[in-house]
Formats: sequence, structure tokens, C-alpha cells
Amino acid sequence: MTPVLHSLPSAPFVYIVGAGPGDSELLTIKAHRLITSVAQLVIYDRLVPDEIIDLIPPHIDKIYAGKSCRNHTMTQDEINALLISEAKKNRIIVRLKGGDPFIFGRGGEEAQCLSQHHIPFEIVPGISAAAACSAVMGIPLTHRGLASSVRYITGHCQKGQELVLDWRGLANLDTTLVIYMGLANLEKIATNLIAAGLPKDTPAAAIQSATTTDQRLLIAPLYQLTNAVKTASLSSPTLIIIGKVVTLSSTPHDAIITK
Repeated sequence: MTPVLHSLPSAPFVYIVGAGPGDSELLTIKAHRLITSVAQLVIYDRLVPDEIIDLIPPHIDKIYAGKSCRNHTMTQDEINALLISEAKKNRIIVRLKGGDPFIFGRGGEEAQCLSQHHIPFEIVPGISAAAACSAVMGIPLTHRGLASSVRYITGHCQKGQELVLDWRGLANLDTTLVIYMGLANLEKIATNLIAAGLPKDTPAAAIQSATTTDQRLLIAPLYQLTNAVKTASLSSPTLIIIGKVVTLSSTPHDAIITK
């Protein structure tokens, strides 16, 4: 899988672009340039907000390819096939994905598919959900004396598969855990971490739609997190952060805090 880097590409060419966490001002300069003046087609995901889609000029074609848990407008195989078929029409395509395309964004699978079909492409990084959610809420993912490492974890498995993680390895008080797509399995995640030795009162945060106008923060001890999230009716996209660094949060005025 070897990407080709072109400043002025000849078609066909695909840019796999991270749109960042939601706030349009957190788009990279390159991402903004590609969706406003380079692309002939933008294929975008559910987590790319309207305010970013609205930046795309009317003459640039757009296709929605959103996916959410158990509700797919297109399957990943269909998205891959769409990229190939549209590229073969000799087009310059921006594949626009929320956050960073290589962090639980399946951008690697799309890059592999393009490579297998000998279609040149470039990866354009985006600010990841983990980096954005933590920073905007004043939660440093690493902090001297509190957390010397970070682990990014998926809380969601393919349909019909059991969530199997190294719970004992994850139950480390010196590590910050960042869990993507964890709402559906949150009770299982908390229960297994506590059973593996993580103290039940470990600080935890659930952050919904960070950097957008729908942004919400909930802070609770790990053993209370599931019930607190249900009571607050938090919805996707919500990122879970577990670890001592949560205590450093510069809590906004609209936060929900459970003691």
C-alpha cells in the first residue's frame, strides 16, 4: 500500500481526507482547499457535519455514504466499489471522513482497495476525535504523574461478534483509555475493566459531539458511568475517556457531573 503524493494530480486521483472533529474551523488548510477548489466529487460520511458540507461549492458533486451502528446507507464494500467506479470515470475524488481517516475510520481499507486497483491516492490527516474531545474539555491524555501512556480502543465489533479485549492489560491506572464507538457496549466495558482490576471509582468522561454546538460532557466514576450516560441520554458520536487525567478537566458550564 504505497500512496502517491501529487500537488496537482492528474485524474483519476483520490484524496482520503480527515475532516476533523466537527468544527469547520478545525479543518486543515489542505482539506479546505481540496473540498472547495480541487475535488470534482466529494464522498462524505455521517460524521462530517453540515457546516463543512456547506463549504463545498455547488459545481462539485457530492455523494453521502454515511454509516452508523446497525444502520448503513452504504456498506464498506459498497463504498470501496463506489470509489473505484467513480475514479475510473477519470475524476478527482475527495473521500471525506470524520476525525482522522486512519483512526477507526477504515481509511486504511479504502487505501488498500485503491492500491489494488492501481488508482493513485493521497492521505490527508485530520484532527482525531480523541485529540479534539480531550483538548476541548481540558483533559490532557498524558500528564506527568497521572498518565504516561494512551490506548485507543474500539468499543464496537463487526455485526454478530463479541467484544473481546485484553481487559487485564487495559486495567492500568497509569494509562488513559480512549474508547471510540463505545456507547452500545459501555456497561460491558466498565464491568470488565473493573473485574480486571481497574478501581471502580476511576474517573471517566463521556463526551458527545465535541467542538460542535451539540457538545456535552459527562463525568462520573467508572462504576456509575453507564447509568449516568443513560440518564443524560447521551447519543452518538460520544467518546469515552477513562483515567486519572479526567480529574483535570476544565469543566464547561453545561457539563453533567456525577459524584
